[in-house]
Amino acid sequence: MTKNSSSVDFSIIHGSKKIANVYNTKFLGLKLGNTLSWRSHIDTIIPKLSSASFALRVVEPFLSEDSLKMVYYSYFHSVMTYGLIFWGNSHYSNIIFRLQKRIIRIIVGISGRDSCREHFKKLKILPLQSQYILSLLLFVVDNGDYFKVNPEILQHQY
Repeated sequence: MTKNSSSVDFSIIHGSKKIANVYNTKFLGLKLGNTLSWRSHIDTIIPKLSSASFALRVVEPFLSEDSLKMVYYSYFHSVMTYGLIFWGNSHYSNIIFRLQKRIIRIIVGISGRDSCREHFKKLKILPLQSQYILSLLLFVVDNGDYFKVNPEILQHQY
C-alpha cells in the first residue's frame, strides 16, 4: 500500500475467531509495520542507540580509546546489528548510520563536521552498510544448505 492509496478494511476469520488487524507487530525483538516497512523497528532502536551515544560521551574523558571501543561494541553495536539482515537495506537505516558516525566521532574526539571514513578504518569498525553485507554473507555461509541449486532446474533451462 502506498501513501496515496486508500486503506482497505477487511476481516480475516480463522475457525470462529476473527484475527485482529494491527499496525505493527513485534516478533523476536523485531518490529514490523503492516506496510512491511521497518520504520517502527528503527523508531524503536533509535532511543537505545541515542542513549548509548550519550553514555559514551559521558565516560569518554575517563576512558582510553580501546575501552571506548569496548563500550561501543557492548552498548551500541549489539543493538545496531540485531536483525540487521532484515532491516539493514531499508532507507530508514541511514538514521542509524548517522548515529554510528556520531559514536565514532565521540570515540576519536573529532567534531561533528569531520569525516569518519578514516576513523572507521583505524578503529577497525565496519560502517553500517558494510556490516549489513557481512551479516548477509555470514548468513548465507551458515545456511548454505538452503541456497543449494537444484540440478533438475538447471537441466530444464538449457
